[in-house]
Amino acid sequence: MTKTDKAEEGGEARRVSISTVAARAGVSIATVSRVVNGVSNKASAETIARVRAAIAELGYRPSGAGQALRRRESRIVAVIAANLANPAMSAIAASAEGALREAGYVMVLCDSHDRADLQDEYLREMRAQLVSAFVLLGAVESPVLDEIVAAGERTVFVNRRHPGNPSLPFVGIDNHRAAAEVAAEIARWRPDGILMIHGPLGSSATRDRVDAFREACARHCPGARLDIRGGEAPDHLDIGYRITQEHLRATGRAPGAIFGLSDLIAYGASRALREAGLRVPGDCRVMGFDDNPLNDWIAPWLSSVRVPYESFGTAILDCLRELGAGRQVTDFHLPHALVLRGQAG
Repeated sequence: MTKTDKAEEGGEARRVSISTVAARAGVSIATVSRVVNGVSNKASAETIARVRAAIAELGYRPSGAGQALRRRESRIVAVIAANLANPAMSAIAASAEGALREAGYVMVLCDSHDRADLQDEYLREMRAQLVSAFVLLGAVESPVLDEIVAAGERTVFVNRRHPGNPSLPFVGIDNHRAAAEVAAEIARWRPDGILMIHGPLGSSATRDRVDAFREACARHCPGARLDIRGGEAPDHLDIGYRITQEHLRATGRAPGAIFGLSDLIAYGASRALREAGLRVPGDCRVMGFDDNPLNDWIAPWLSSVRVPYESFGTAILDCLRELGAGRQVTDFHLPHALVLRGQAG
């Protein structure tokens, strides 16, 4: 093989392939791609030096297709979700996949389990694959996310805003307004006590709902006792179940109303109430958030905030197109609705 590893065919040079470089350096094609594109944090210094030496020896030049990818012209979109065990996130991911596929994109889906280190690992890997855009479905603060945002790469935040900059492109509902509407509805029930149960406050959606509900209860339910409790575990069913039990032990009675900041929290709360011999909604009315499609089948007693998860994919795609056209994007708010269900329990 000559230094440039080229053979003349019809006056045109045969370009050295990335697989040839990988074989010469004794590494994978993915490793060569990462080194070429400056995303080589997982490779040792010796490996990087070996790849660079092979590139120089063979005279390797990235193809036109590779250059197009670096200009973010690939058709791959990375969607990184915080917790795919949450039905709401799974529904958004499914909606996004359908909309992106119809538009000619390929979606790669990762689950960060709400961990900054895993989120960064996936962001690095997707960056190495030169994806067209990043969709963060429940982002947490992390160094690589900061790098991507600072570099101006096409990034959309879904359901939760960027942890440090709420003005960045966001797709979701107006959580302040939704929680205030719940408070106004609960006021119509005239409860003597209200228990609000939430998950980790690292989510902007959770913080917005808690703050708005507290403020609206002060206006609409000034005489009711308001108990706001939360849990840090990712299991919303357990949070609802455990905190309701704690409330019952502390007060000795059921609250007039419980507002769970997810339907899963509401399910857990209702189980704790029933195990204590209480009727739902007879002794305590429960309101959830998300309006899981299964509610009409398994929870006909549960009123909830319906979030149009089936519409998220189109909104995400529209947001990515606006960013791709160089237009400034802030919020893509989707409409929510209160779904009030029957009294039997």
